[in-house]
Amino acid sequence: MPPPPPPPPPLHLHFLPILFSSLLLLISAVVADLPQFREAPAFRNGRDCPATAWPDHPRQGGADDDDDTIHIAMTLDTTYLRGSVAGVFSVLQHASCPENIVFHFVAASRRRPDLRRTVASTFPYLTFRLYHFNADLVRGKITYSIRRALDQPLNYARMYLADLLPTSVRRIIYFDSDLIVVDDVAKLWSIDLRDRVLGAPEYCHANFTAYFSPGFWSSPAHAAALRGRRPCYFNTGVMVIDLWRWREGRYTERLEGWMKIQKRERIYELGSLPPFLLVFAGEVEGVEHRWNQHGLGGDNVRGQCRNLHPGPVSLLHWSGKGKPWLRLDSRRPCPLDSLWAPYDLLRHPSLFCDS
Repeated sequence: MPPPPPPPPPLHLHFLPILFSSLLLLISAVVADLPQFREAPAFRNGRDCPATAWPDHPRQGGADDDDDTIHIAMTLDTTYLRGSVAGVFSVLQHASCPENIVFHFVAASRRRPDLRRTVASTFPYLTFRLYHFNADLVRGKITYSIRRALDQPLNYARMYLADLLPTSVRRIIYFDSDLIVVDDVAKLWSIDLRDRVLGAPEYCHANFTAYFSPGFWSSPAHAAALRGRRPCYFNTGVMVIDLWRWREGRYTERLEGWMKIQKRERIYELGSLPPFLLVFAGEVEGVEHRWNQHGLGGDNVRGQCRNLHPGPVSLLHWSGKGKPWLRLDSRRPCPLDSLWAPYDLLRHPSLFCDS
């Protein structure tokens, strides 16, 4: 008499292959929504470039005695990743000593591993670090502004660089993710900050009444913060920061103080810029305007096309609503967007595929 057939597997096991296949499809879909980029060429130092040791041999006590290493900070997220990649590519392409540049990327997304892989595969020879920014640090301090992009927690990460980066990094250049550099970044790095905490291109005929509410000006305590100071506006998308002095002066706490007041009293409308003006306006080491030709994205409402400011150009910055990659994709670019396009490493879908 033959043995009885084995019992059928439990009903739920029949669904395991289906569930596993569905899970793989879901994971593939999540990863696939990140843009895919071409690999950038390797940029090498010339003979005259000094050797650098960062981060292998920091001076005792944590201080960085490697003045030949250029440190650049940028944020990374899925929305602006294409702009960030173009910005990095532009820096490397025009640098006299590209191997002496270290990028410090800050991300709040849970997709940091995917972002790390994207950077590493696009720039295999790049020295970089990726830091986690805890969005809860600012989530309860942010108020709605005139444009949703200005309200994202990562937009405030520039206030926390001194806390995020290692103490071995004394100076940092902060770049927004919607700019390209068309000059040697070593020139910007080498500016003399003297005794200042922060350097940036300044515009000293600003009308500060436009940046703050009537309630701000009607408060003697608030208005006193700007009394006697030069009315100098600066765009926070390009800054050279002395992180040691920043920490000593507890500047993150000063900025947070104004954010808390804003949460209670609504004293401004423009995201993370007004706190910087309240803390630093008139106390910034001026940098040549060529290092931030900003406003190329138009205003914060319509994002219309704009022309360059008069004078030489070392950096093009699409601050404002309009971003060059979006306008190029929509086939409605502004004339200056063609200057951004050569740095776009996006891997566009091929019309033909090999099979």
